[in-house]
Amino acid sequence: MPERIMDLFDAGAEKLKKSQSPLAARMRPEGLSEFVGQDHLIGEGRALRLAIEGDKIPSLIFWGPPGSGKTTLANIIARRLDAHFSALSAVSAGVADLRRVVEEARERLKFERRRTILFIDEIHRFNKSQQDAILPYVEDGTVVLIGATTENPSFEVNSALLSRAQVYVLNPLSEKEISLILKRSLEDPSGLGNYHARLLEEAEKHISSFAQGDARIALNILELAVMTTPPDKDGWRVVGLPQVEDAAQKKSLRYDKSGEQHYDLISALHKTMRGSDPDAAVYWLGRMLEAGEDPLYIARRVIRFATEDVGLADPQGLVVAMAAQQAVHFLGMPEGKLALAEAVIYLAASPKSNSVYTAYSSVQKEIARNPQADVPLHLRNAPTGLMKDLGYGKDYKYAHNYQNHFVKQQNLPEAIKNSRFYFPGKLGYELNIVNRLRAWWGNAKADTTTGEKQDDS
Repeated sequence: MPERIMDLFDAGAEKLKKSQSPLAARMRPEGLSEFVGQDHLIGEGRALRLAIEGDKIPSLIFWGPPGSGKTTLANIIARRLDAHFSALSAVSAGVADLRRVVEEARERLKFERRRTILFIDEIHRFNKSQQDAILPYVEDGTVVLIGATTENPSFEVNSALLSRAQVYVLNPLSEKEISLILKRSLEDPSGLGNYHARLLEEAEKHISSFAQGDARIALNILELAVMTTPPDKDGWRVVGLPQVEDAAQKKSLRYDKSGEQHYDLISALHKTMRGSDPDAAVYWLGRMLEAGEDPLYIARRVIRFATEDVGLADPQGLVVAMAAQQAVHFLGMPEGKLALAEAVIYLAASPKSNSVYTAYSSVQKEIARNPQADVPLHLRNAPTGLMKDLGYGKDYKYAHNYQNHFVKQQNLPEAIKNSRFYFPGKLGYELNIVNRLRAWWGNAKADTTTGEKQDDS
């Protein structure tokens, strides 16, 4: 039987299958106009959209979290290009499956002049030999590869294969985008449109937050909540927060990410870390994360704390905080939660110093008072003869020519030559700094007493 006729049978079977499928499968978009999210990739005028519309698709790797649209986008591309879509899962497929798909693609190209999109889900799970087996057929155009991965392809995909594919990064869907998908599902007859369901605002917010950017999770919760909510006397299934919580099996935490609760909790986290209470700090961290706070927002605040409140008392604190941010970005949620917890506990248990914060605050005030203080002549650069004749660079002392690589000289503008901005703390690593400064400058720069106290906010 010709393959086109087989494709018609397949299409009929697919239609029947879709009608009996979970809501997430029934609501899978069929075109770019229906696709929600990833505007940075397929928005009007973006390179990937232009490539799809211009029928110029190279092999691709989609890297993004679950439920961000990787498989859906691959299906849309195949449909738009009128290409045969062959999907394999790297979890279950082997080299024999690849060879079968490639042989079918070769025959299809030869006799029908029709391309094949080879979609490999979780391509990072293929070992090196499996990835190598694809390479020749990607290279000679037998198949157009679209791989999907939740892991960084730089580490999980062979460099030879990676060099022949364009990598696109998909982002988690925003809560606004999840809400749009929920609304469409309630209206679309292919979705839940025939159930006359209405989702209350509080319930919608809970699903959008709970889904953490995964449309599949959001739709699964919505479907179960609608199906288990009996119609009222007017025939409407009114889905509120209790029904959604029951479907999600998770209570809604009272939390407004743009309101007072948001600022109260981040303030509690910051102040309990400053107060050296790791138990309270990790508790407030958990309150925010479990309520759906953006983990990268928390990571930014933790990094700020490392510089503002720990500072030079433990310079490793900033390293730990930055590592936590990188871990959250690399792993995503929920794995990234532990990296943030480690950073928060480490910083809460660290010695504290706000000397860097107060030093820079003092510098800002001085610059506001005298923004144009002259650079001393001996510190100026002298790239021309005229500048040298004017005294630029004259009498500058090159520190490496002196014992212990140090020499005293004036380094501030004349008007503020005796000013102090940095007053080292007395804890942790900063004691080493005190001793070093005292050895170089005497007590002139090693005194730890500052007349300026910060407020308690």
